[in-house]
Amino acid sequence: FQMQKDSGYSAMAEHQKQEEKLWDAMKITAWVLGTGLLLFTALVNSASWYVQNIWDTSGHFWQTTWLKFYYFFEGKEWTIFLLGAALIPALAFWSFNGILMVADVTGKPAFITRYRIQLGKNDPVDTKKLRQAIYTALCNQFCISLPMLVPMFYVMKWWGNTFSKELPTFYWFLVELSIFTLIEEILFYYTHRLVHLPLLYKHIHKKHHEWTAPIGVVSIYAHPLEHILSNTLPVMTGPMIMGSHIVSITAWFSLALVTTSISHCGYHLPFLPSPEFHDFHHLKFNQCYGVLGVLDYLHGTDTVFRKTKAYERHRVLLSLTPLSESIPEAPRRAE
Repeated sequence: FQMQKDSGYSAMAEHQKQEEKLWDAMKITAWVLGTGLLLFTALVNSASWYVQNIWDTSGHFWQTTWLKFYYFFEGKEWTIFLLGAALIPALAFWSFNGILMVADVTGKPAFITRYRIQLGKNDPVDTKKLRQAIYTALCNQFCISLPMLVPMFYVMKWWGNTFSKELPTFYWFLVELSIFTLIEEILFYYTHRLVHLPLLYKHIHKKHHEWTAPIGVVSIYAHPLEHILSNTLPVMTGPMIMGSHIVSITAWFSLALVTTSISHCGYHLPFLPSPEFHDFHHLKFNQCYGVLGVLDYLHGTDTVFRKTKAYERHRVLLSLTPLSESIPEAPRRAE
């Protein structure tokens, strides 16, 4: 009986020690997280304060420029919408990709080509395939994206804020940008996985995956149905839900087109977002379906990617040394 009693006391003491350890761990965690949150908040507030000051300083300039632009076109909203939602983003897309295509075709300048991700691929690019990609991209832009702006225009007119003479505040634009990005991530991830189903892949998505080593213009090289579902709707939906100003729409469309070009460009260039994630998708097909990678992590569709050297290179390059040199692929074993 005494042994059982002692055993009971021992178990209780051990249980009490475990509870104390757990409580101590919780307190330490709360302190670390609380301190980190306070520091993060302080840094964000400081940064946003400086950015807001810059914005306020230049705010009058942008507001005046917008009004001049608005009155120059005599308030013709369709013309303004067409310029802001179609022409300016298209110019951003083709200007950026024009530079990349020179490097793809000529292999120069070396400042760009030395940052190639898949070494030995597109060196130089097949000009016949490139012409086909350009033709398809232009068709998608003019025959699909442009007509889709018509219903979008009337949705934005219904909201009544799109052509306001007063520009949105900097903070509101940041809120909108965050919401646009979240909506794009959700819609693109699931529509992208949808077109990877065997039947849809064979008849629709296979066209985009003809490029296992993509280049920038391939970002909108796709079957028309895929261009609607995966390329255009995820980007258009956010502004339509938010009833955004045309200036916000212009900035968002331009940013979306340039960033998707970066993710397809085949070069991991200094100080730009890493394209390793989506480049790996083109290489392996069944990994890395999203834009940000959040849903891939939740659904486990990046597990293979996380075990590769490409994952180690998936960061912003802050030096001029190519990551293919600083983090090279492991040498293949001799067969």
